[in-house]
Amino acid sequence: MQKRISNLPFHDTPEQAQKLDAVIESLKDQPGAVMPALHQAQDIYGYLPIEVQEKIAKGLGVSLEEVYGVSTFYSQFALTPKGRNHISVCLGTACYVKGADKVLERITEKLGIQPEECTEDGAFSLTACRCIGACGLAPVMTVNDEVYGRLVPEDVDSILAQYMA
Repeated sequence: MQKRISNLPFHDTPEQAQKLDAVIESLKDQPGAVMPALHQAQDIYGYLPIEVQEKIAKGLGVSLEEVYGVSTFYSQFALTPKGRNHISVCLGTACYVKGADKVLERITEKLGIQPEECTEDGAFSLTACRCIGACGLAPVMTVNDEVYGRLVPEDVDSILAQYMA
């Protein structure tokens, strides 16, 4: 899935900004500092908003394109915040053949977000992944650490309702 830049306004705290400044300062003269800076920034913020990427680029003296290129190339970096409840829908072969695309479609309709987005209230985020490793339960999705298998689109409403309360 293509990464998306967060559509939510970015807010940081003075403590987060101070931590990021310290990270940049400790790495600014090191070659290849972009990757460790992004890792540490994601630990601080939980994701890599464009404002943080701009600050890293400026602080390390590299282009924003380089920072953005690294953050979008590696799958461990997230450009959108994770919601309190993170949903991941498996789109691997077994799940897809058994209707995972329809399950994903129902989730996007219910929550009003696409994969790699977070609801405005921060309650839910959504990703589509390639394989969860539960092919025998296809189609499968997870919400936080709970696995839901043998899904049909109609199951989505009751599953989401558990997390909306």
